Amino acid sequence: MTPEEEVLSPDDRDFVTALASGLEVILAFDEAHPRMTLSEVAARTGMNRARARRFLLTLHALGYVRKQQRVFELAPKVLQLGYAFLSSNNYRSVIQQVLEDITRQCGESSSLGVLDGEEVTYVARSSSRHRLMAITLSVGTRLPAAHTSMGRVLLAQLPDEKLDAWLEHAVLQRHTDKTITDKDELKACILEVRRQGYAIADQELDSGLRSIAVPAFDANGHLLGAINISTNAARIDHDTLMQEYLPLLQQKARDIRTTIS
Repeated sequence: MTPEEEVLSPDDRDFVTALASGLEVILAFDEAHPRMTLSEVAARTGMNRARARRFLLTLHALGYVRKQQRVFELAPKVLQLGYAFLSSNNYRSVIQQVLEDITRQCGESSSLGVLDGEEVTYVARSSSRHRLMAITLSVGTRLPAAHTSMGRVLLAQLPDEKLDAWLEHAVLQRHTDKTITDKDELKACILEVRRQGYAIADQELDSGLRSIAVPAFDANGHLLGAINISTNAARIDHDTLMQEYLPLLQQKARDIRTTIS
């Protein structure tokens, strides 16, 4: 690891605790908690009420949070934070076109995700007309990496020592009766993904959700993320994933590699 890649610990003198706490308050809001009182924000972040209040009022003053009587919610200005990431990556338009091509050819939703801690974050998506999950998947959606095809593809790219460290700290929750919750079994699955170059997640996160993913690299061999096709298990069988969707994803991954430098 180079000095530029070193991660500060919270007790390092260069670590800005206030900034970290402010971001934690922003991330406390999600689809299940779009509007919260001060007490609810404090509970979700583990802060005391006085500390949570200071951060909420500061974010309100900066325009990132709206306040209506006793209830707080995120303001549209928060979108600027995500847009800064998207606009700083010039591959976005190429990836979006690739995902839309995939949806047009197979009629299913396709996404690009990146690994962020224990979760996969969706950074680009082309949606089909089929509704696959109870939640709405969109750019910014975060799902557990351990139980998604994109997550396992991305975990397979980690060096052994980083994969072991990730597994050591991972919390594996059961979502369906097919969910892998044993860490040794999950590691074996990830190593198989590394060997074969693709991952299939079959109803581990949500009953009826079946997906397949491959890694996407740029022309210099840098990992951009994982691209997937997600579908309904009752409609698309395993053979279709392997014989039709996998070759399509592999071809699109090659297209990305030859297009993005």
